[in-house]
Amino acid sequence: MAISKDSILEQLKRVKGPDLSGNIVDLGLVSDIFLADGKAFFSLTVPADRAEELEPLRAAAEKAAMNAEGVEKAVVALTAERSGASAPAVRPAPSARQAAAVPPPMAAHAAHAKPTPPAKAGVPGIGAIIAVASGKGGVGKSTTAVNLALGLQANGLKVGILDADIYGPSMPRLLHISGRPQTVSGRILKPMEGYGLKVMSMGFLVDEETPMIWRGPMVISALTQMLREGEWGELDVLVVDMPPGTGDAQLTMAQNVPLAGAVIVSTPQDLALIDARKGLAMFRKVDVPILGIVENMSYFICPNCGSQHDIFGHGGARTEAERIGVPFLGEVPLDMAIRETSDGGTPIVVSDPDGAHAKIYREIADKAWRRVSEERQMSGAPSIVFE
Repeated sequence: MAISKDSILEQLKRVKGPDLSGNIVDLGLVSDIFLADGKAFFSLTVPADRAEELEPLRAAAEKAAMNAEGVEKAVVALTAERSGASAPAVRPAPSARQAAAVPPPMAAHAAHAKPTPPAKAGVPGIGAIIAVASGKGGVGKSTTAVNLALGLQANGLKVGILDADIYGPSMPRLLHISGRPQTVSGRILKPMEGYGLKVMSMGFLVDEETPMIWRGPMVISALTQMLREGEWGELDVLVVDMPPGTGDAQLTMAQNVPLAGAVIVSTPQDLALIDARKGLAMFRKVDVPILGIVENMSYFICPNCGSQHDIFGHGGARTEAERIGVPFLGEVPLDMAIRETSDGGTPIVVSDPDGAHAKIYREIADKAWRRVSEERQMSGAPSIVFE
């Protein structure tokens, strides 16, 4: 049954605006509504300082949208008001007792102290979350992510993978999985499974040919739902295949998800490395540890003569890692077998587990996981170590 945006707006007009004045549609709080496969996605624009307070407004809008004919699910996000005209929030002056709690010699320091950022909420049952990212598309990030996840599993860990590349989800094809996730208790999604991995992807929820023309708030809302409203069970590690680039969606994901670290994927040539540096800078900006850099398509071995050809150059990622002081995790060759097994939904780590390429991915997984353990020891958090 076709869904009408007008019918959704009529339902949303029943939701009172903040402070019970007017309704959210006439007040101009509702963004453009995107429809796909019985789902409605939109955001509500609210003052940034009232976002937490207005969470019930978001929930009410979501419930109202689902009352529209044909809507099976609604995903609603709150997005901060960007207008500079809004008045700043007024905070009451501290009481005499509160003021006395700061010793006079420290009062000036306390007034200028940088506030401690709030802790990122963890995901129950998941021991660690590793992001696999790239500064640009086309460098083999998703192929690296899936083989890294399978390498971690081959090394003895319980692993899941979240396909956060909303605009170009790859995991259904890479892992040869089709169908829709089951819903548990209303909102909770049960991840699909492939080769022992638990998997969630927008590719399971939207047809492959459907273009994802979404604004940032919709992307973040969808990612948050797949991450925090998925029945992941007990996992040692969740690998997140991040969207390529360093835009708002990537930055917000890095800011709000408790990442144990990030793996950066690049090809050897200078142009790719320039974009990889942007990805490194983004994660450092939000205090996410860099687990290391992987040089993908590092070299090509001629099947006829056996000689090595550096089609995209060679060693650029290793040199860059040394220059900026982050670990170099390994080189993955440009090889027909890796491409064919990826396209065929049988990643090289499972299709040829004893082969040379699978060994490379397992070694990269081993180095990355040891880096997670090192970072945990430095922060005082418990670690899981495999032999």
